[in-house]
Amino acid sequence: MKAQSLVSKKCEYGLRAVFELARNASAGPMKIQEIASAQGIPSRFLEAILVELKNAGFVVSKRGSRGGYSLSRDAGHIHVGEVICLFEGRLGDPESHRGPAADHVGDVAFSHLWKRAEAAICEIYDQTTLRDLVEEETACRCADAMNFVI
Repeated sequence: MKAQSLVSKKCEYGLRAVFELARNASAGPMKIQEIASAQGIPSRFLEAILVELKNAGFVVSKRGSRGGYSLSRDAGHIHVGEVICLFEGRLGDPESHRGPAADHVGDVAFSHLWKRAEAAICEIYDQTTLRDLVEEETACRCADAMNFVI
């Protein structure tokens, strides 16, 4: 199972959009087309996602020829878990684990395993900021660029 399959495509696109805004924060507001092109997100879908991000207070928009979208606060103060919560609800919510109780031998043990795994994933999301992601991307790309062979 791929880790990104833990979130919906909409959530992944929302994360990619705020990541792109964090990556280009010093350049000022970005237009929808710029974000969509850089992250491979369909423009029409991105418009709706940005509205949700704006309504939730993650991004702000500016009208005009120099307008576009930018983060509402510093990338170091926006955690991945917050953005995921907007699109997916709170992961690890006890309500999400309701279902048939111990119909088969092992159900209780597996239920506890899934809860622990989800809690560990949520902890990573909640401790990772957009700045962390941008820095990791930059470091990895720089390391790859220095790896040339003659």
